[in-house]
Formats: sequence, C-alpha cells, structure tokens
Amino acid sequence: MKAFRLDELEAERAANEGAYLQFLREQNMSVGLYALDAGEQDPQKPHNQDEVYFVVSGRAAITVGLETTQVARGSVIYVPAGVAHKFHHITEDLRVLVIFSPPES
Repeated sequence: MKAFRLDELEAERAANEGAYLQFLREQNMSVGLYALDAGEQDPQKPHNQDEVYFVVSGRAAITVGLETTQVARGSVIYVPAGVAHKFHHITEDLRVLVIFSPPES
C-alpha cells in the first residue's frame, strides 16, 4: 500500500517551486498534484494520455475542447488524450489531483 497526505504533498510541491508534483507512478497510471494560484495562467498543452482531474480546493473555469464549465472543490473532470484544455478565471487558489492513464511520460 502507498498512502499520501495532501498537506504533505502540497508542502513538497511548494518546496520544489513547481506547479505540478507527480507523487505516484505505476505501470498503468500516474498521479500528481497540480496547483494554480488565483489569477494565474494555465500553461498546459494537450497530453498524450487520458486524464481525470479531481478538484481538491479552489474555484475556476475549465475549457476542454469547445466546452467550458465552472469547477470547485469536489468537481471531477475527464479530459481525453490529445484534447486541448485549460483552467482559467481562477478566482481561488486551485489544487487539483491529476490522474494520467497510461502514466505521464
């Protein structure tokens, strides 16, 4: 078993001064913590893997392809591989668990 605490992951991510911290990598998936502060721009480009986002905290909008929706704590979003997507209009610091399948390369 592997177990993680979000507060410890957030501290590690912040200490490494990056927006993304991959903390689990297995044969068929990887998981990370993604952070964007209020007003920040999301620099993402389409990925080669399917993704699931689980919003841990914060408020923003996300556009996936041509669809846009508001997200907040508890939101779950699926993004198919190769589809353009970005968080925007981030009004509260955003913390998101990201699950990639297959693992992010």
